[in-house]
Amino acid sequence: MKASKIFLIVLILSILGSAWGTDKDKWVALFNGKDLTGWKNYGKEKWMVENGEILGGAITKEYGYLGTLKTYKNFEMKGKFKAEGSGNSGIFYHSTIDGVDIKGVQVEVDPHPGMHTGGLYESGGREWLVKPDEAGEKALKVGEWNDVQFSVNGNHVVTYVNGVKVVDYTDPNPKYFDGVIALQLHSGGEGKMRFKDLYIREIK
Repeated sequence: MKASKIFLIVLILSILGSAWGTDKDKWVALFNGKDLTGWKNYGKEKWMVENGEILGGAITKEYGYLGTLKTYKNFEMKGKFKAEGSGNSGIFYHSTIDGVDIKGVQVEVDPHPGMHTGGLYESGGREWLVKPDEAGEKALKVGEWNDVQFSVNGNHVVTYVNGVKVVDYTDPNPKYFDGVIALQLHSGGEGKMRFKDLYIREIK
């Protein structure tokens, strides 16, 4: 076989291999930008789609969650959030939800500076696992769209807010290992939070 043909075969196999690897590792949309397909509302708070964004608004003074139908174990997730109310919020992972009783770990999302956005809080257990350092506390852009990204791989969690590494935490005694992802509206009746560009990439 001529060297040119061998080169061509090797080149094609290389391209196919790269394509397969890219497909395997690609980011998958959690939210289609049109409706809440793939999500479930827990509680009486209002979750809707507006301008291609998920908008959560408090109706009562109770907790409210919008959770994925699918469960996730090890993964990376990224998205954007913007607070329009004064109520606390967050993104839970490894969660189980019964009514509005949630157990899992939350990546904190708060509309106020210095309130630990990007920190990790365990609901139904140890409460605060780790809070941001001084630089992390300053990463939030109040009243603007904020980028959040985090990875969960076994007991190791890393979070970023607007490109700033906020938490790099290895949990010595993790309680939760799998479960749904859930967006939160905190109790108190003051929550109004927007989310968009939500993507996930599972780690095998």
